[in-house]
Amino acid sequence: MEAGRGATPGMDEEGRGRQIMDVPNLPSDFTLLQVLPALSAGGVEQTAVDIAAAVEDAGGRSIVASEGGRLTRGLAGFHVTLPLSSKSPLVIARNAFELSRLVREEKVSLVHARSRAPAFSALWTARTTRRPFVTTYAGVYHAGNALKRWYNGVMAKGDVVIANSDFTATRLMAEHGVRPAKVVTIPRGIDLGYFDPKAVTERRVLDVRRSWGLPDDDHRPVVLLAARLSRWKGHGLMIDVAALLARAGRRDFRLVLAGDDQGHADYKRSLDERIAVLGLQHSVTLAGHISDMPAAYLASSLVVAPSLEPEAFGRTAVEPQAMGRPVLAADHGGAQETVAQGESGWLVKPGDVEAWAATLVEALDTDPERLAAMGEAGRERATALYSVDSMTAATLKVYMRLLNGVH
Repeated sequence: MEAGRGATPGMDEEGRGRQIMDVPNLPSDFTLLQVLPALSAGGVEQTAVDIAAAVEDAGGRSIVASEGGRLTRGLAGFHVTLPLSSKSPLVIARNAFELSRLVREEKVSLVHARSRAPAFSALWTARTTRRPFVTTYAGVYHAGNALKRWYNGVMAKGDVVIANSDFTATRLMAEHGVRPAKVVTIPRGIDLGYFDPKAVTERRVLDVRRSWGLPDDDHRPVVLLAARLSRWKGHGLMIDVAALLARAGRRDFRLVLAGDDQGHADYKRSLDERIAVLGLQHSVTLAGHISDMPAAYLASSLVVAPSLEPEAFGRTAVEPQAMGRPVLAADHGGAQETVAQGESGWLVKPGDVEAWAATLVEALDTDPERLAAMGEAGRERATALYSVDSMTAATLKVYMRLLNGVH
């Protein structure tokens, strides 16, 4: 299935797809084990947290195994700490032993792996303990050689493979030869109660602006890029866009680059230096981690998602739409499904500074009423297609399908 721009997710001719449904009741003895590297930040991690809560709410038990992180606070069920980010064969084998022991002691019903390195341990565990095995193929995994393709292929070994977009599903079937009947497309879910414009106070918005160092009397529109500091996320591209527009006399906006550096201190330093060399200190802000993302989106007029490589899904193109903010996103990958061109935002040629500059100018010059209408369209779209309830219900349905012996 080939998804069109802004296409509404649905069932395809092969029978794979997703649908909004009621959350199924789980058997009283159901226990889920999710396995991933860490619970610090990110879409994969948040999805694991959401599924853990849904399992507990549906009458089951949740166990998450990872190296830990800030998202363990408030995690439903319980957490087991293991060195699951390691790619060492010895550590992977040791993790497999520990997970197998955990599965037997806790009478785990099903194992769900969410990342490659821990998936090797999880696969061995599921096969040796004869438990159903689910994987979520949530990334655009590059394979420059046969060894890397084999390594990536562990994520295609699930009895059911969950893809987080039609783009991802098409890619994994082509790359790994997975039968369409084994693939279920379930987009990441957005907590629409948390990402609700009406739930955010003016004080929260003001606090975010002040944390960015923006003066109260600076009324320039804010353009926000919210993504971890990684080169492919497009921070450098947007700095170049700001520099190009500044040379043309357009300094009538503030670009805020927000996100964890996740240990990439050298990259953060290079961005700071680039901003200084280009004389953009009063136009571009490197904001660091934001704990109140709903308020951050409302503190912005436009949100950009300029990833240089295709996003498998692109949570930061969906969250701002839920908050009623138009989005400019790179025209590839999952964004072609999540952003409706001309309706909830703009799709822009990836990596093209001039194209991004021209589209940003168009967005900044768009009539405020038109921007508000685009924001409302984005909110309606996110509500209809990307709720966390739909995502968790669809995932629990996959679990029930496997528990009933349907592969």
